[in-house]
Amino acid sequence: MMNLLKKQPASSLLGLAFDAGRLEGVVLRRTNGSLEVQKTFSAPLSIDLLTHDPELVGREILNHLEAEGIRERRCAVCVPLSWALTLQTKLPELSEADLSSLLQLEAERGFHYGADALLIATSRYRSPGGDAYAMQLAIPRDHLTRLEQALKAARLKPVTFSLGIIALQGNEPETSGGVIALALGENSVGLQISCAGGLAALRTLEGAFETEGSAKRLQTDQVAREIRITLGQLPPDERAALRRLRIFGGDDLSRQLAEEMRSRMEPAGIQVEWVRSYPANEFQVKLPTDTVVSPALSLAARHMVGQSQGFEFLPPKISLWKQFSGRYSSKKLVYAGATAGSVVLVVVLAFLVQQIQLMSLNSQWHKMEPKVKELNDLQAQIQKYRPWFGGSLRCLNIMRELTQAFPEDGSVTAKTIEIRDPSIVTCSGTTRDRPALLKALDHLRSVNQIDSVKIDRVSGKSPMQFTFSFHWGEGGSHEN
Repeated sequence: MMNLLKKQPASSLLGLAFDAGRLEGVVLRRTNGSLEVQKTFSAPLSIDLLTHDPELVGREILNHLEAEGIRERRCAVCVPLSWALTLQTKLPELSEADLSSLLQLEAERGFHYGADALLIATSRYRSPGGDAYAMQLAIPRDHLTRLEQALKAARLKPVTFSLGIIALQGNEPETSGGVIALALGENSVGLQISCAGGLAALRTLEGAFETEGSAKRLQTDQVAREIRITLGQLPPDERAALRRLRIFGGDDLSRQLAEEMRSRMEPAGIQVEWVRSYPANEFQVKLPTDTVVSPALSLAARHMVGQSQGFEFLPPKISLWKQFSGRYSSKKLVYAGATAGSVVLVVVLAFLVQQIQLMSLNSQWHKMEPKVKELNDLQAQIQKYRPWFGGSLRCLNIMRELTQAFPEDGSVTAKTIEIRDPSIVTCSGTTRDRPALLKALDHLRSVNQIDSVKIDRVSGKSPMQFTFSFHWGEGGSHEN
């Protein structure tokens, strides 16, 4: 009976990938140690996952599945890469418990969401130079909840949520060197950099396509520029370890990108590889020859063969059976009747001891209550009239200039402001777009007391996260 109750591996699975108003899917079946592609499809989504009613989104998904004759209900889902937030942290030599606390603190400071509003996955690695790093990927829980509701309305049961480009590239061994992976989407290009068995960078490259009527033109110069910017943000030892650029896709645009990137990357010692189909041993099982790569197929296949990528964003759930078995195992049931009387006696004695302690503490409190009230009144007076500022107006002047620099429409907002000696000011926050941030910085540069205004970090998209710093003086030079 226990063998029958064990969860058996699924023989078929539906892979889905959501990207910029388009749904791609594949149905896989496992037979005799091989994977068979039963159905592939691609369909437009007329309504948005994040702005429309999940019931309507689910109905549209179900209509597409019924039109393709797909009845499989278990699904592996690639969420849009644009949902992901990233944060890289250099790790000091600490114990595992302290490192976990450090990463949690960095996540609270670096992401513009509360800790409970995100699902976070972490990739740790050690660079070729020996430094330890951690890449934290976060997806807003509200996005995933809406996706779950839409899938439920489509009568689907998700078994995993992950990112398509990670499923395509997989985990590289620590000895394989660094890899740059590009995956062409509907309106953008996904970029992933793997180094020493970990994730060093992950982002979406906007502006990769130019639309002319119904045709799309690939902007290779823009893609190459964004790659150079991303590489420039990596430590030198990680950048030097990159040896391959893999471009995933089976269409003409992917082939065109691979051909045009060879002349740009190979002189720098980076070999360009166009990955149109899967290698024979990609998933340790056989696939049909010349199976075109796709995020949906990669994630579904890795889930079916048990190749976990370590980036799981499906909100955890505890089944009713596990809850029941955890509370009432057979051993507990045997001893429950024998210990019931003892438990009741212990509870009664505990309440009796508690009441005695409460009576003693109440007696002590009545004796000290007048003195405590007097001290509280004095403390309130001290807090009311104590000065909250220093001997100069430097901090207030800095806050005034920052307030005047930020626009009143809320397009640029500050999250943290740090003022350190000697007069170094660091400001972090969010902005709707880059022009609004640049306009605020131009305003700061026009202030006589401010110089050396520079942007330390810009990441994310809508809203973008930024960090800039400047030097505060009593007058003099400023940047143009």
